[in-house]
Amino acid sequence: MTTERLKTFIQDFTRLADAHHGNEPAMLANGELLLAGLVAHDDWLPEAFAQPNPERYTQYLLHCDPLERFSVVSFVWGPGQKTPVHDHMVWGLIGMLRGSETETHFERAADGQLVPGGSATLRPGMIGRVSPTIGDIHVVSNAVPDAPSVSIHVYGANIGMVHRHVFDVATGAPKTFVSGYSADVVPNVWSMPPASA
Repeated sequence: MTTERLKTFIQDFTRLADAHHGNEPAMLANGELLLAGLVAHDDWLPEAFAQPNPERYTQYLLHCDPLERFSVVSFVWGPGQKTPVHDHMVWGLIGMLRGSETETHFERAADGQLVPGGSATLRPGMIGRVSPTIGDIHVVSNAVPDAPSVSIHVYGANIGMVHRHVFDVATGAPKTFVSGYSADVVPNVWSMPPASA
């Protein structure tokens, strides 16, 4: 296994941010193509960043742009795990790497209640989008009953430090949270790739 694909993805996404930061439609459209290229291969994510936690889903930071224009995260879902209903406050792309996950979107009604919208299931190679401009509130769960699932997310900020919200589904009431990350290290994509056999 080599992190060369991740390194190339980080370099390409940095060039994209240099050219289009602040232009959300361009970041989403071009970023989706880059992320689809990354998750088309499952030979680059170090196992340390694909480990499930039996208590809850995990969010491993893979890279944060030094100017915090974007961050790359691996989400690992154990069997039966799911998020609370939550938002992001920034644009995001979700690329399915292993397994499968189901997301259900929510709309806010005029009275403040949250109304479930459509659901979709992502399978390896598929890409999803979130953003306050296109729909930002959802719940996500592992769609595989007996194995972990892994998805790769790219957000338009340092997502572990963004003040976001979880919601009481019955009332629509928000509660602010900051997610942080599940590990204190990131992959070393700058080391020498292994020599060919």
